[in-house]
Amino acid sequence: MQGYSEDDYLMLSGIQHFRFCKRQWALIHIEQQWEENVKTVEGAYLHRKADQPMIREKRGERLVVRALPVQSRELGVTGICDVVEFVLDPSGVPIAGEEGLYLPVPVEYKRGRPKRNDSDHSQLVAQILCLEEMLCCEISKGYLFYEEIKRREEVIVADQDRERVRETFREMRMYFERNHTPKVKAGPHCQSCSLNQICLPEMLSKKSVSRFIESRLNE
Repeated sequence: MQGYSEDDYLMLSGIQHFRFCKRQWALIHIEQQWEENVKTVEGAYLHRKADQPMIREKRGERLVVRALPVQSRELGVTGICDVVEFVLDPSGVPIAGEEGLYLPVPVEYKRGRPKRNDSDHSQLVAQILCLEEMLCCEISKGYLFYEEIKRREEVIVADQDRERVRETFREMRMYFERNHTPKVKAGPHCQSCSLNQICLPEMLSKKSVSRFIESRLNE
């Protein structure tokens, strides 16, 4: 399979930032800027609870693996799945040290409640694409666990979901290779963004001094 070299891999988790706001993603992953707020601190604490590296726990016909590293050469991404549950199934794949065949089902942990946008959904689909490539299998679903409601939501993955994620990574790579931070339209979501004071979204809709002077000269 042709693909990207590991030196050129993007962070898988970046797709969640990108689907929320392309500018936020670029500020973090291209300009290497980051600020903490209450939500990011709570999110980090939640993931520390889930991400106990490579711990395997057997629960009946289910094998639970935490903080599983994944990657995709086709997509050129690398990351970590919070939890992958390997469920005993005749259509699954062999697992080292275990008898039988298992189907992988990723579970991504999130703070808060389900979002109106598809950022969490896209991150889960990206994990599924990595697992499918690594294990040579087909995964039909995954789960998003939301801390605020203490419940996991099942996500059924269709072909159009996979293609949307592939297209998103192609767009991310275009910005990354151009070293370009896009401008975006400010909105209510900006208030909860940890990079609000760095991004200054209210300035994006205002003309710069040079553009103002140029427009006056051209009148």
